[in-house]
Amino acid sequence: MLLVTCLVAAGLAFIMWHAYAGHTVYDTAAASRGDIQVTVNAIGTLQPRRYVDVGAQVSGQVTRLHVQPGDNVKQGQLLVEIDPSVQQAVVDAGRAAIAGLRAQLAEQQAQHRLAGQRHARQRRMAADGATRDEDVQTAHAELAAAKARVEYLRAQIAQMQASQRAEEARLGYTQIYAPMAGTVVTVDAREGQTLNATYQTPNILRIADLSGMTVWTEVSEADIHSIKTGMPVSFSTLGLSQGEPRRWESTVRQVLPAPVAPTPAEAGAAQPASGTRAVTYTVLFDVDNADGALMPQMTAQVAFLAAQAHDTLLAPLAALSLDGGRSVLRVLERDGSVTERMVRLGVRSRHQAQILEGLEEGEQLVIAEHPGQSGFRWLQW
Repeated sequence: MLLVTCLVAAGLAFIMWHAYAGHTVYDTAAASRGDIQVTVNAIGTLQPRRYVDVGAQVSGQVTRLHVQPGDNVKQGQLLVEIDPSVQQAVVDAGRAAIAGLRAQLAEQQAQHRLAGQRHARQRRMAADGATRDEDVQTAHAELAAAKARVEYLRAQIAQMQASQRAEEARLGYTQIYAPMAGTVVTVDAREGQTLNATYQTPNILRIADLSGMTVWTEVSEADIHSIKTGMPVSFSTLGLSQGEPRRWESTVRQVLPAPVAPTPAEAGAAQPASGTRAVTYTVLFDVDNADGALMPQMTAQVAFLAAQAHDTLLAPLAALSLDGGRSVLRVLERDGSVTERMVRLGVRSRHQAQILEGLEEGEQLVIAEHPGQSGFRWLQW
């Protein structure tokens, strides 16, 4: 009897081991409907859409600085005063020189009238035969010379007046006015500082219109082909608005055709071991800033919306494989068998793919499989 019992138990153990040893366990996910988006992420920097750097066009000492960073200014408002003493002296000297030339012109005009009278008298005398031809010719030459001296002095006065207008304009540059309305964002000069505008224009301050901002976004060369003008884009900043990150929406305005040249500091920085530098392209888009929440130099976390689909059939990428360029999904049928299904894809994100043809909602997709645990071990004794 014991022998029969042992044989029956061994047979049951063998049958159960055989049943469980070859069994495969599948991890599945159901095909479902939903929304899908494909985004390109990048980092950008906020800059004012409109700004102007105000510089000095004349050299001299800053005597008055009427604004500070953060001040709102109107167009035409006085910003800076530079010591005008040198330019005033140059203007006064020019005015005196013009007065001297005008005096010389008056003298030459008198000589011209006298030469004209002499010439007229010589012509009348020549008509009566009371003078020599040589005297008539001499009077004519003196008249022409007097006229030429008058024209020369007039030309000198015109030249001096043109130079004088330039000097008076430079005198006016000692008072610098706002070329646009906006906010003073930076001030690079101080009262008492001496500016040298001989070789280049020194910047004094920057005025910006902060009601509109531009995001300068650096996009990797691997992703730049996906960015097009007019593409939807959104971004958030590092700060929080009422406890949650705030997002701004816009569209791409421009993709710069070449990478921005690195600054000297960047050019001198250590390069990677491979000797190559990561190439990025600049993408620009604008955003309104009526409430002043955005500030220059803020960091923007940017997401470009490359493609999207709403209420569409989706499948996880983990269930997708390629077979000779065709997209294939493994589907777990109701009878427990697994079949391969060719499908046509649409939009693809990092985790999901849009299924256009070849699949029905609710079907179970195989995303992983594991060998079944053998029942032989727990039946051993």
